[in-house]
Amino acid sequence: MKRLMLLRHGKSDWDAAYDRDHERPLNPRGVRSAEAVGRFLAGAGEIPDLIVSSTAVRARTTAELATAAGEWPAPIQLSSDLYGASAGDVLRVIQDVAGNVQRLCLVGHNPTWEMLAAALIGGGSVQMKTATVAAIDFTTQDWRNVSPGRGSLAWLLQPKLLDGP
Repeated sequence: MKRLMLLRHGKSDWDAAYDRDHERPLNPRGVRSAEAVGRFLAGAGEIPDLIVSSTAVRARTTAELATAAGEWPAPIQLSSDLYGASAGDVLRVIQDVAGNVQRLCLVGHNPTWEMLAAALIGGGSVQMKTATVAAIDFTTQDWRNVSPGRGSLAWLLQPKLLDGP
């Protein structure tokens, strides 16, 4: 079985100084959410074997913060194919992952993440607010077999659930 974790980047800072959308950073809430998600997933035993992140600053930073906070030993690979991508583009990235990776975490953007999650589980609506993680399971040993309708939503975690009272 393979588990795909789609992690949407944390809340970004629209008021920060940046020249291009690609360079937009996280705001303080986005930083806290990325760290909280990283710690929670580690505590739940849901540590990815590989993280592939969009090259956009907000996505890359989310991946780095979650990895550091959760002390994940997984490497982070940056992929420009995840920025401005369609669901089909992301599916091709998934299908290129090595077979020894059991848990893959992709860090990227909406609306692509919502469309991809819905397609992979065969329809419906999956809300991917900032720093939300959706885990989708596939009964295959090869990422090349991942395709629309073949996945099952295992769980969905929104970072607001991790906030204290």
